Amino acid sequence: MKASWLVTLALVLPAAAGASPAGDWLVADGTAVVRVAPCGDGTFCGKIAWMPDEGVDDHNPDASKRGQNLIGTTILIDMKASGNNRWDGEIYNPQDGKTYSGSIAIVSPDMLRVEGCLLVFCGGENWTRTSGPAATGRSGSDGRSP
Repeated sequence: MKASWLVTLALVLPAAAGASPAGDWLVADGTAVVRVAPCGDGTFCGKIAWMPDEGVDDHNPDASKRGQNLIGTTILIDMKASGNNRWDGEIYNPQDGKTYSGSIAIVSPDMLRVEGCLLVFCGGENWTRTSGPAATGRSGSDGRSP
C-alpha cells in the first residue's frame, strides 16, 4: 500500500510543478474575467476579458488611456516565474490608477491566488478558472451572466 501511494505521489507532483497560469479567471467578486496568457520572454500578462457592465479607465496615470473601456486593459504585468507555480510582477488597479508589486500563484488547477503589495501591506484574493460566455467575452441572455 505504501509503495503505491509513493508512485501516485511521484506521478502527480511533476504535473503540478509544471502548471501554467494561462487561462480565463473569474475574479473573487465575480465582476470580471481576466485572461492570462504568455506575453514574451517567459512572462505572463493578464487582460480584462469580460465585465457585466462597461467600465472606463478613469484613473489611469497615462492621460491618453483615461476614458478607455476597461475590457482589454492589462492588469497583470510581466509576471515572471519566481518559484514553484508562482510568478512575480506588477498589478495595475484600475480603481485607483496605481500599479503595485504583486504575484500570482496556482493553488489548484482551478484556483489562482493573486496578491498585491504596497510597501509592507499586502492583500490578495483567489480567482476561479472559468469558461463559457464570460470567458469568451459573450454575455448570457441577460447580458450579465459570468
